[in-house]
Amino acid sequence: MVADPSTREHILIEARHCFAAQGFEGTSLNDIAAGVGIRRPSLLHHFDSKEAIYRQILSDALADWGDQIESSRQPDADGWELVDSIVETSFKFFVANPEIIVMVRREAMTDQSPLGFNLGVALRPYFRRAVGFFERQMDEGVFRRHDAENLVLTGYGALLTYFSDHAMLKGLVSQDPFSKAALDARFAHMTSFIRSALEPVE
Repeated sequence: MVADPSTREHILIEARHCFAAQGFEGTSLNDIAAGVGIRRPSLLHHFDSKEAIYRQILSDALADWGDQIESSRQPDADGWELVDSIVETSFKFFVANPEIIVMVRREAMTDQSPLGFNLGVALRPYFRRAVGFFERQMDEGVFRRHDAENLVLTGYGALLTYFSDHAMLKGLVSQDPFSKAALDARFAHMTSFIRSALEPVE
């Protein structure tokens, strides 16, 4: 039996809804408290500021994504096995966390962050590890030669754009872009496209 979320967890859940829908500046502590069904002083018992709530949400999401990536890595996985595993894990994380993706997208577009740190700096260790992996695999002839940094940035952009631009996509394509069928097709396309881009040319 799953325990009911605590008040603190309810606050974080409601804040995710508000920040994704209205942005950081457009969200007030009163908005979050009203959504939870508590008063502002009760909210401040758990978090001392709106910034603290925002930081907690994104730091939790980053830690969760990192944990899922690590859990998906088999001890001796390399080459295509590792690429397929990380792409699948990242895709599933994006599907499960649409509000986080919208928040990250907004965060990436400003240098006036309420986080108190740069999101790019926080993600840099993952980025450098991915770049190093592709460079090694290209040197060994497993993957076709590309600029590894731009390759990783292209993959990041392909994932983030699809999940953050949902309002535009709903007007652009003929079916719901987030239906199971559309997501399955998108994942199949991405994995096929990545494989086509990386298969060595004889």
